[in-house]
Amino acid sequence: MVDESFSCKALLYVEAPSILEGLSHQQMLVGGAVKELSAAMASLNVYSRCGFDGRVGCWIGNEKGRWNKLAAASTMAPKKRRLSISSLASSALAETPYTSRAKFYQEVLNDAREKFTQEISFQSKDKDISLAKALLYVASEDEAFMAFNREMDAHSLQSERRSASLASHATDWTCMEAMPLSGKNMNDWMVELDVIAREVEAELVSREIGCDLVEVLDAVNMVLFKSRGFKRSPVLVDSKCAYLHSVLSSGYCSAILLSVIYIEVCRRLNLTIVGSRVGEDFLIWPQTGNPEELFKVISGHSLFGIVNGKCVDDPRAKASDINSNSLPGLELATNRDIIGIALANLMRLHWKRASRANHGLMLTSPLRSVDHADDKSSKTNCLNVPLLRPQDLRLAIMASERLLILQPHNWALRRDHGMMLYYSREYEEAVQELSICMAFAPEEEAEVLEPFVEKLHLLRVESSWKSQGKKGHLTVS
Repeated sequence: MVDESFSCKALLYVEAPSILEGLSHQQMLVGGAVKELSAAMASLNVYSRCGFDGRVGCWIGNEKGRWNKLAAASTMAPKKRRLSISSLASSALAETPYTSRAKFYQEVLNDAREKFTQEISFQSKDKDISLAKALLYVASEDEAFMAFNREMDAHSLQSERRSASLASHATDWTCMEAMPLSGKNMNDWMVELDVIAREVEAELVSREIGCDLVEVLDAVNMVLFKSRGFKRSPVLVDSKCAYLHSVLSSGYCSAILLSVIYIEVCRRLNLTIVGSRVGEDFLIWPQTGNPEELFKVISGHSLFGIVNGKCVDDPRAKASDINSNSLPGLELATNRDIIGIALANLMRLHWKRASRANHGLMLTSPLRSVDHADDKSSKTNCLNVPLLRPQDLRLAIMASERLLILQPHNWALRRDHGMMLYYSREYEEAVQELSICMAFAPEEEAEVLEPFVEKLHLLRVESSWKSQGKKGHLTVS
């Protein structure tokens, strides 16, 4: 967190770029209607990341009173942009059935982001935050974005194959809460957690066992791992392991989402489960005054090991060092921390998928290129933007937007967010985010960022000139 004595020069409110921009059409768009649709989609400007009062407040400056000249140049008069469609695009869309579709999906996206923001608001007590609701809002927003992409791609394909019959895109749902996620809506997935909890209660009744902690945990393990067949994915490579509804549907999940399910089910049984980040792993256990019983080995396994998986037995993992003596000393994660871990995993997953064709590409690769550039040519070439998979890149940006709502003063996260905007060729927004990052970052990190942001600022200006001159897309060679 930034110190309260933090000296500042200006206050900047930055809103995120439209999440409908840069949609992934895989086909060459042909036909007048498709060209009109493409123009309209490029003009949709919805800036949906907001703070808890509708905006994110970030200070420009640092504790030494250093004023960032780039921030001053690019953000002294920030613009607050809302949903707007240019007059040209409006006239084009007036002749197509997709104006209402774009607006409809944008309303769903905005609603999901707003409800997520409300759920994790710092005005609420952490204990009142529902992990399941917050993560289902995340899934709803991403699913709406991908659903709209699928409709646009289908429309492109049908325009190419004029003999193909035009399928109806009408939906039988009218709001975000009713949107289907793997066949069920959001409320149905919340009910699914209730059903799992009732299955645990039925297991306890069948054993004629009361509320003994060990027996309750054993019943939860029985239902989740044997009856339901939940399995941890050792490496997160499939997006189905990263969304709560997909995990509840398939049973195949990341460790953090399995922890979320465990916490939510036990909460319905009036059993408090806590957790902590240990190395690369997230460990959970019930609050108890007798941690020794969690580590008691029965049939080759301890309850702590069954709940947390193989990492507690892996000598290479820090989790293997945890025992009944060290457990009480771990720093407990808040609900916001847990949501943040899930979002960070989601961001990394989509970034990896977006950059799959560029082996070895890292978010910070261009920073190193500028920092070690020897001549003018190499400095120019370092701003060549590689082609990435646009849908996965946008999903990664959306995940980082939500993370910034949770952690607005995290300079490293803001740097990564700015770099993804650069890869997405949203140069103006990238300059803003990276300039803010420089104000928060340690001095040595700001010095690495500065030459890149300077060149990115020039690239933004040149791109703006090109756009105003209607000379096509900017290329740097």
